Amino acid sequence: MPGELTLLIGTTKGAFLLHGPGDWQVNGPHCGGWPINHVIGDPDTGTIWAGGGGDWHGAGIWQSDDGGQSWTVTRLTRGTMDDWAEKDPDFAAMIGWTDGPLPFGSDFQQVWSLGLNHGTLHAGTKPATLLASDDRGTTWAVVEGLTNHPSHDDWNPGAAGLVLHTIVGDPADPAKLWVGISAAGVFASGDGGKTWERRNRLSNAGNCSGHDHPAAPRDGEIGHCVHNMMRAPGGGEVLYQQNHHGVWRSGDGGRSWDDITAGLPSTFGFPIRVHPRDPDTLWVLPLNGDMAGRFPPDAKAAVWRSRDGGRSWQAMREGLPQRGCYFTVLRQAMAGDRRTPAGVYFGTNSGSVFASDDEGETWTEIARHLPTILSVEVLERDGGA
Repeated sequence: MPGELTLLIGTTKGAFLLHGPGDWQVNGPHCGGWPINHVIGDPDTGTIWAGGGGDWHGAGIWQSDDGGQSWTVTRLTRGTMDDWAEKDPDFAAMIGWTDGPLPFGSDFQQVWSLGLNHGTLHAGTKPATLLASDDRGTTWAVVEGLTNHPSHDDWNPGAAGLVLHTIVGDPADPAKLWVGISAAGVFASGDGGKTWERRNRLSNAGNCSGHDHPAAPRDGEIGHCVHNMMRAPGGGEVLYQQNHHGVWRSGDGGRSWDDITAGLPSTFGFPIRVHPRDPDTLWVLPLNGDMAGRFPPDAKAAVWRSRDGGRSWQAMREGLPQRGCYFTVLRQAMAGDRRTPAGVYFGTNSGSVFASDDEGETWTEIARHLPTILSVEVLERDGGA
C-alpha cells in the first residue's frame, strides 16, 4: 500500500506541512514566520530542511528531525535585526538575540534552494553562491569552484536578483551536479563541484530569432534566465528546463539544448516537473507572458503535459479554474510523487495548493488561503508505489 505523503510548502510567512493524501491537513506556520523559499526532506530519515531569510533576518536554514514538531535554525548571514539588536538591549532581549559572528557575515541575504545529493546537502543563495554541508546542515562551506568560474564577473541578475535557485543531482553518480542561476544560466560539474562548465549552447538557434529581451538567447547560448530545471529518470543525461523563453530539452547533460515550446500557448512560465519513471513525460504551467501579467493565458488555468519528450502537448484543465484565474505559479512551486500513477502538485501565489493523483488528468484544490507559495516538494516515506 502507498505510504503517507507530506507536501513541504515554502511561503512568504514560514513553512507549512500538508499531510495526506485523502483528507489533507495543514500544519504550520513553522520556522518563526521567516520567508521560506524552499523546503526539502530526506525520505530515509524524515529530516526536513527549510531555507530562506531576507534583509531583516539574514539568511538561514531551519531543520526539523521530528516531522515538523520542533525546529532549529542555523543562521548564516546578518540581517537588519542584528543591527537593531546591537544598539538596543531591550530589543535584543525581546527577540532572544545573542551576539556572535555568523559564518558568512553579510555575503548573501537569502537561501533560495536546497538539494540533498548522496549525503551532501547543498544550498543556493542570493546573490548566487553554492554552499555544501557534509554534516546534514550543521556547518557549511562555499563551493569555490563555482564562485571562481571565469564567467562569474559577467553574471547578470534576473528580476528577482542574482539567485541560484535550482540544484540537480544524479542519483547514480555523486560527482555530477547541475545548477540553474538567474540570469547566468546552467552550470554543470562532473567532479563533485571542484570544476564547472557553463552549459547554455543552443542546438536549434533558428527557433529563437526575434527576441530582444535582455534574458533572450543570443550569441549561441540559451538559459541565461533559467526558471527551473529537472533531470529525467534513467541512465542518460536528459535534462528539461523552463526559462524566460520557453521549454527546452537536452539529451547530453546540458551541452546543447533543443526548443520544445511548440504547441504550448506561450513561451513564458516558471515550473517544470518530470515523471519519476518515464523520461518522456513532463508537465509545465505556462503563463501569458513576461510583460502581460504572468497569469494563465485567457485567465483559464491549465497544466500542460507531454508524453513524448515535448514533441506534442496536451492541456489538462479538469478541476482547475476556467474563469477569472489570475494566479501565478512560481519556479519551485510544482512537485511530484513516485506513486503509480504519479501524483503532481502545485501551489499558487494566491495561497492555493492543487493536486492530481492521475498524472494531471484531473485536479483538486487541497488547500487554500495560505500565504504566497514559493515552493512545493514531496516527502514520501514509504515506497510510494
